[in-house]
Amino acid sequence: MVTLADVRAAAARLDGVALWTPVRTSRALDKLAGRELVFKCENLQKVGAFKFRGAWNAVASLPEGEAARGVCTHSSGNHAQALALAAQMRGIAAHIVMPENVAPIKLHAVESYGAEITLCEPTLAARESALAEVRRTTGAVLVHPYDNARVIAGQGTAALELLAQAELDAIITPVGGGGLLSGTCIAVRGTAPGVALYGAEPAGADDAARSLAVGKFIPQTGPDTICDGLLSSLGELTWPILRDHLAAIITVNDDAVRRAMRLLRVELGLLVEPSGAIGLAAALSPTFESDAQRVGVILSGGNIDAAEFFGE
Repeated sequence: MVTLADVRAAAARLDGVALWTPVRTSRALDKLAGRELVFKCENLQKVGAFKFRGAWNAVASLPEGEAARGVCTHSSGNHAQALALAAQMRGIAAHIVMPENVAPIKLHAVESYGAEITLCEPTLAARESALAEVRRTTGAVLVHPYDNARVIAGQGTAALELLAQAELDAIITPVGGGGLLSGTCIAVRGTAPGVALYGAEPAGADDAARSLAVGKFIPQTGPDTICDGLLSSLGELTWPILRDHLAAIITVNDDAVRRAMRLLRVELGLLVEPSGAIGLAAALSPTFESDAQRVGVILSGGNIDAAEFFGE
């Protein structure tokens, strides 16, 4: 179980370590959405993503004996960067398994924090197999990208901040493995129970939407989307939280995500990766059927090559 007390304890650990990221608004985007949108800019967080929150909370919580063994994980990028930085800050080793098709900008960032990287085939089975071997040979402590109570609690601090920065009727959060959205659910239900909670998910990786529709966990298989941070299946910890607290999950296609990325770049001057921009795509979707007039949108990350997406 992850509780509001856990999220608040994580906020205390992150105080003075993580950035209190700003919120931004745009009249042009409000007009397109037909409601007020408040963007929580986690693309401006350390390592360019919300992931630093959960990684630092998990690493900072380790007893000395466990920390001395180092930490390990598998990640397509943002959690890898976050855990590598958190480990560097605590002065311990980090062992990261990454898919061989990982974005170069994310691979280089992980390398810059001094982590030891193992590349593998870009499948979940390959990642898990490679990680098991790393754990066997190093004895490192696993810090799962999302199915970890301390990681979930850390991610929930973004929503705590957002609620302190703006009065809202609803919040839209990206969902891949569900760590950020689970933390958001716990933080919001404990402090602002009247705020409606929505997930935003790519149509090409819609296991959470399908799971919610039938009321049981459906694993991710064969995801196909530009949202490389949202390819994972839900976890044993995250699925029950989402099942019990979400109003709905809004699915959008990759073209809608690309449009959202362009809008954020043009209207707010923000560089936001596909997985981070999906919340705006959901807010602009005709399938977002809500009476909410003031909606928070968590922009979860900004680690992309501007030249690749915008020709800059």
